[in-house]
Amino acid sequence: MPEMEVFYQPRRIFHQPSSLQQRSLEDQTELWWFREPRQSLVCYCASVALILILGLGGVCFLSATGSGMSGEWRLGVGTALCLLSLALLLKQLLSSAVQDMNCVHSRRRIDQLKSGGRADPALILVVGLAVMLCGTVLLCVSNGGDDGGDMLVSGLVLVAAGLGMTLAVVGYSLLVYLKKRKEQTRRRRGIGARRQGGGSVRVFCVSGGQMNQARRETAEAV
Repeated sequence: MPEMEVFYQPRRIFHQPSSLQQRSLEDQTELWWFREPRQSLVCYCASVALILILGLGGVCFLSATGSGMSGEWRLGVGTALCLLSLALLLKQLLSSAVQDMNCVHSRRRIDQLKSGGRADPALILVVGLAVMLCGTVLLCVSNGGDDGGDMLVSGLVLVAAGLGMTLAVVGYSLLVYLKKRKEQTRRRRGIGARRQGGGSVRVFCVSGGQMNQARRETAEAV
């Protein structure tokens, strides 16, 4: 066709820069630690709060330790709470140290160790079950002695605290699961729409007369 030139411009070319930029950002190891900041903040604040609560509770039990049966169960419960608090603290310190040293480059391990990763809910769940177990033991061994009332109250408080922690972790895991399902559904819809739009071709037709007129206008302007 001598008097007409046809230019084909695929529509999918416009999507390549954004996808390449997104891939380059996702491939950076430093950014993997800071993905999903809301979940990281929630898990970090929950861990710090549990560290303080368990630590203070353990110190209170240890400070009230006396002689006889009363001293034994208070010492055991206080030691258990302090150890659980120390476990949460060590996890946070380990995550911070590994992140600062930049010695882990596996995305699966980073997703486990970072704040808000899979290790935080699992550890909080274990701590909640351990606290609930301590409370259950106190309820089982409490009797009508002089210290039976304190053991009963302490057992009820520990069982309630452990049950609350367990339910909180289950609810958090459910929300995260629903959020991931929603993101996957949205991503699939976007990919489907992109595939449907990527197959179409834009056609621009420029006639010979228009090109000659544009050349004359350019020559006159010069």
